[in-house]
Amino acid sequence: MKVVRKLAKKQKQEEQAAGAPAWMATFSDLMNLLLCFFVLLFAMSSVDEAKFQELASSFANRLSILSGGRTSIGEGQLINTGVSQLNDLDEYTNDMGQTSDQTGEDVLDLHEQLEQANKEESEEMYDDISSMSSKYDLDDQMEIGVDASGRYITIEISGSLLYASGSAELQSSALPVFSRIGDILKKYKGYRIAIIGHTDNVPVSKRSRYGSNRELSCARANTAADYLVEKKGLDPADIECIGMGEYEPIADNSTTEGRNMNRRIEIRIYNTLNSD
Repeated sequence: MKVVRKLAKKQKQEEQAAGAPAWMATFSDLMNLLLCFFVLLFAMSSVDEAKFQELASSFANRLSILSGGRTSIGEGQLINTGVSQLNDLDEYTNDMGQTSDQTGEDVLDLHEQLEQANKEESEEMYDDISSMSSKYDLDDQMEIGVDASGRYITIEISGSLLYASGSAELQSSALPVFSRIGDILKKYKGYRIAIIGHTDNVPVSKRSRYGSNRELSCARANTAADYLVEKKGLDPADIECIGMGEYEPIADNSTTEGRNMNRRIEIRIYNTLNSD
C-alpha cells in the first residue's frame, strides 16, 4: 500500500509540474494591458505638425469643412500635461479657408469667362449674318436673333413662304430665297447647324401622308436640310433635323396671323464653342 501511495503522489507532482501556475495567466494579461497603456500614452505625447497640416489642408480643399478665420482648439492643452497644443493652428485654418474660397472664385471666374466668350463670338456672328442678309436682300424674308446664353444664332423663315399647306416640299417660288440663305450658311461649314420645323395647331388632313403635325414638321426640316446638302454643299454630319410640331408657338394660334407666324423653319447656327 505504501508503494502505491508513493507512486500516486509522484504522479500528481509530475502533472502539476507539466503546466504553468494559474496566476501566471492573470499576470501576463496585466503586463499586456500595461504595455498597451504606455504605448498609447507615448503615441499621444507628441503631434507631427507637418502630417497634421497635410491632413487638415486635404480636408479643407476636398470638403471645405473649415472656414477661414476660425480656430479649432482654444487655449490650453489637448489631453494631458504631456500633450502640447499645435502651434499656430489659427494660421492653418485661415490658409485653408482662403484656399477653399479661392477655388470657388476660380470656378465662378471660369464660368463668367466662358459665358463672355460665347456672347462675344455670337455677337460677331450676328453682325456678319445681318450684314449678309442686307446684302442678299433677305431682311424681309427672315428674322435673326441671338440665344440668351450666347450659344447660337437663330434664323427664322416663314413656313408659308417655303411650303404649301400640309406639304413638306419646298415651293418653287421659295427656292431663290432659300438659295441665298444657303449661301449665308456656306460660310459656316464645320459649325453645328440645327434645322427645326414648327407648325400651327391645326390638325393635319386625314388625306395627308403625315400622321401628325410633328411628322409634318420633321419632313419639312429634312427637306430643307437635303436642299442645303445637295445644292449648297453643306456637310450632312454638321446638320441635325428636329420636328417640334405645334408645341413651341411664338404667336396666338386662334388668329390667322398667329398661325402664319407659328408655321416656320428655325435654323440655329452654333458658335465654335458649342459645335462639338
